[in-house]
Amino acid sequence: MKHDHTSPCGEDETRRLKTVCVYCGTGEGADPAYMDAARQLGRMLAAEGLGLVYGGGSLGLMGAVANSALEAGGHVTGVIPAFLEEREVMMQSVSELVVTSDMHERKRTMFERADGFVALPGGIGTLEEVVEMLTWGQLGQHCKPVVLADIGGFWRPLIDLLAHMRGEGFIRAGFEVDYRVANSVAEILPALRRPAGAGEGATEAGVADLEKL
Repeated sequence: MKHDHTSPCGEDETRRLKTVCVYCGTGEGADPAYMDAARQLGRMLAAEGLGLVYGGGSLGLMGAVANSALEAGGHVTGVIPAFLEEREVMMQSVSELVVTSDMHERKRTMFERADGFVALPGGIGTLEEVVEMLTWGQLGQHCKPVVLADIGGFWRPLIDLLAHMRGEGFIRAGFEVDYRVANSVAEILPALRRPAGAGEGATEAGVADLEKL
């Protein structure tokens, strides 16, 4: 599937990947594979020398990815609005902590500090954050890669919905949604580093599913 954006983006964003924003839930989820994936991703980012930008909490997948990155010697930036300091149990041990005035500032700060985005399993907050990045990309406001970490098929309903939107004519030529799909943690960084416009879906399965439409 080709992407027909005409907005100039300058240098390929994937060539200068230094920090990765990870969106994920503050819960652990029903499948232990979700927590395992968060821990693996944190360790992998640290091992690759990539900084982690995340929501600043210490609970669930959010805490797992940050703690694992820190334990492996990685640099972790937590970004959290003041009103969520207690609810999400703000992590004081991060390398850098940014406390924002509201959710809008939080999301903008995370966007500005990251060179790419990964969505692990999560709730409506995670969904809202990753869809906003997809929307900004669709409108030509950035060329940063967005990866859906489809652990255990978690993001398949969203992938199917995007395909449905395209099939129904609401995602049209010139306004394609550029995202990549990783079915395992090992596929996440290759997906982030693949050149922009190389097709939706980081895996052969993802490409096949969407190109049939």
